[in-house]
Formats: sequence, structure tokens, C-alpha cells
Amino acid sequence: MTEISGQKRSLWFLLFFLSISLLLVPGFSTDSSNPKNGTKADTHTTSSTGTGSRVVIICLVLVAVVFLSFFLFKLWQKKKREEQYARLLKLFEEDDELEFELGLRD
Repeated sequence: MTEISGQKRSLWFLLFFLSISLLLVPGFSTDSSNPKNGTKADTHTTSSTGTGSRVVIICLVLVAVVFLSFFLFKLWQKKKREEQYARLLKLFEEDDELEFELGLRD
């Protein structure tokens, strides 16, 4: 249950970060000042094309970072689980040796 709520929290954080980053992209601003060189239509088409590719690249990078983070987290969980299992086996192994030394078991 906590894993599901953690995934929801990370999804909300990703959406929040993405919305903030889109506000920082110059093409999405509402600045309607006149361009200094060229016509307004020429500047608008080149600006939107460059901005669109930037947004796509930023989204792809964010998705790659999320997947890499998820993969590394799962790898860390697996390693931690294996270490705990090894500690558990060692604990029971030591108990058997202790019982044998005390003569409680033949």
C-alpha cells in the first residue's frame, strides 16, 4: 500500500516539475513584444519549431531520468532484500553451532 502511495506522490511531483519547467521555456511566455528584425510571422514559426523540439527533448530526458531512478530503486531494494536474507541465514546458522557446542543437539 505504501509503495502505491509513493508512486502517486512521485507522479504528482513529476507533473509539478514538468509544469514549472514548461513555464520557464521562452516560447510559452505571453510576451507579445514586436520582434526587432524580420516579420512577426517569420519569427513566430521559427520560435515555435525550436520550442517544440526543446519541449520534446526535455520530456524525453525527464522520462529517462524517471525510468533510471525507478530501475536503480528496484535494484537497491533487491540488494537490500538479499542482504537481509543472508543475515537471517547467518543468524540461524550461528544458532545451530551454539546448540551443538552446548550439547543441546546431537
